[in-house]
Amino acid sequence: MNKRIVFATSNEGKMKEVRMILADLGMEILSMKQAGLQADIVEDGTTFEENARIKALAIQKLCRQQALSDENESGETIVLADDSGLEVDFLGGAPGIYSARYMGEETSYEVKNRAIIDKLSEAEGEERSARFVCAIAAALPDGEVLTARGTIEGQIGYEAAGEGGFGYDPIFYLPKRGLTTAQLLPEEKNEISHRGKALGAMKELLKGKLGDKR
Repeated sequence: MNKRIVFATSNEGKMKEVRMILADLGMEILSMKQAGLQADIVEDGTTFEENARIKALAIQKLCRQQALSDENESGETIVLADDSGLEVDFLGGAPGIYSARYMGEETSYEVKNRAIIDKLSEAEGEERSARFVCAIAAALPDGEVLTARGTIEGQIGYEAAGEGGFGYDPIFYLPKRGLTTAQLLPEEKNEISHRGKALGAMKELLKGKLGDKR
């Protein structure tokens, strides 16, 4: 079946990771922009999973409308959406599901990262514990929604470091590796990251649904 995947994001850094991890599905993987879709979705869920599900279903509806207007088959698109964030224990789990909107959506991550480091100025060692969480939802053409979750444990670094990744990667320190996730090679990051784990789990779910036993 010649299906395609539309991933509900315009973040090119995220799309690069997604394409690398899902490459062996053998399906075309498009961003919303590439699919010609635009949406202002209100993410009012109380968990990462709820927000991912809200996004996936909203974009699947747009894909159906687009297919009908283009007079194409409407059942060929699988929509994936994720909601991910940083949970800092010293901050009571903040920014959590509000990670992208933390300090305002227009605020740069350089500013956000500096602010978090400053808030943890009195925290030492394990007090700086944090994790990245990613939930992914897949809205299938038949209306079914699949979900998968991945996490990675670490600490907030004392300074931002690394040019790779995006978002909070420069301040998310991995004690066992002595590096932030922004200092990892893309392949290394995908193997251990929250998004990599969630996408890997979702890939297996999709293979089962598609009858792909590779």
